Amino acid sequence: MQTWVINSEESMGIRVDHMCTEFSEIRAGRANPAVLDKVKVDYYGAPTPVNQLAAVSVTEARTLTIQPWDISVLKQIEKAIQTSDIGINPQNDGKLIRLTFPPLTEDRRKEIVKDVQKIAEETKVQVRNVRRETIDKLKVMKKNGELTEDDLKQGEKKTQDLTDKFVKKIDTISADKQKEILEM
Repeated sequence: MQTWVINSEESMGIRVDHMCTEFSEIRAGRANPAVLDKVKVDYYGAPTPVNQLAAVSVTEARTLTIQPWDISVLKQIEKAIQTSDIGINPQNDGKLIRLTFPPLTEDRRKEIVKDVQKIAEETKVQVRNVRRETIDKLKVMKKNGELTEDDLKQGEKKTQDLTDKFVKKIDTISADKQKEILEM
């Protein structure tokens, strides 16, 4: 029984980590190198992440600079950014690329907050699904005689406590992200 609860904790943790990754990729008016994580450049026939081809740094609060280690790939990086869905036009000066993030309007901030809330709610559903699957497995173990009634109740309680802990963590992370977006 203990291994099911441990596996549940690990599984719930993975879902929360994924949510945090999604939050880091949200373009919130502030320069964040994570927005380039999904941008792939065709480099000698292989799709390669920008951060493996260039130094990506935040030079000002709303400006990212991308300085490729091989200048010949500059045009491909620029093209990859233009065709991506990040919605920012790169400025190429022949040596490096600058991405200037425009300030967010109040309406756009509210849209982003709604997206954050949606991602958080989806993550809570995933965590609750893990809880349901774990409790179902415990019930099967009880039915097969591998657990006593007390072990089943204890496992259900531990699983519920774990679920509550992760839901609270999701709420905290989501509230922090929403506050960050609204205060910019």
